[in-house]
Amino acid sequence: MIDTHCHLDFPHFDADRAAVWQRAQAVGVVGGVVPGVCLRDFGRVVALRGPGMWIALGLHPGFLADHPPDALAQLESWLRRDRPVAVGEIGLDHLLSPETHARQLSLLEDQLRLAADFRLPVVLHVRRAHDMMVSVLRRISFRQGGIVHAFGGSLQQAEAYVKLGFCLGIGGVVTYERSRRIRQVAAALPEEALVVETDAPDLTPAAHHGERNEPAFLPEVVAVLAALRQTDPERIRMVTARNARRVLGLQGI
Repeated sequence: MIDTHCHLDFPHFDADRAAVWQRAQAVGVVGGVVPGVCLRDFGRVVALRGPGMWIALGLHPGFLADHPPDALAQLESWLRRDRPVAVGEIGLDHLLSPETHARQLSLLEDQLRLAADFRLPVVLHVRRAHDMMVSVLRRISFRQGGIVHAFGGSLQQAEAYVKLGFCLGIGGVVTYERSRRIRQVAAALPEEALVVETDAPDLTPAAHHGERNEPAFLPEVVAVLAALRQTDPERIRMVTARNARRVLGLQGI
């Protein structure tokens, strides 16, 4: 299994980060992707890179106040020097104040162009803005693909992303029986469109509701995804890991 989205750089893991990763490996997690969200954290993210641990670097729409005027130039320097596997976590979050939406869009478009220049895929954060995101990707002819993290849209929106070369990140939300829409999407998509993630420390699976999420809980996502698709968990492990390697160009395992 590859956890395609885990924020192991966050302070939530400062006390036991090594043990968290050991627990993940013990249950079959062979790799993880740690996405950066703002410049001040990039050093912590880069420090985590190692065998089976890849990094992405991006300017998250939820941290606009933390992005200085020269943030894009600084991001470009980090990309050039540290060569992450993707630009991310970037995107559009329309649950945030409408006053931020224009700046979010501008920042997204700039980072998509930067990713294209570096020939890197992207890791997208999208809330209440899937149609706009698809429109932007089409308008600027973004062809590097990537992952739509914690996908929560419709099947039609998912299919639009797949046509653009993206995989959909399925995480802890799918383990809740009330999450009918994402369960329907997860069951219906072609298997080559699926990757799995935890978004640790957030979006904890149902069995751990209220706890800190961590990569060791990924088998619970895999088990539910397998049940929804009426297949074996080992098949989901194999396919989603293969998809992650393909869409992000992962090397080393």
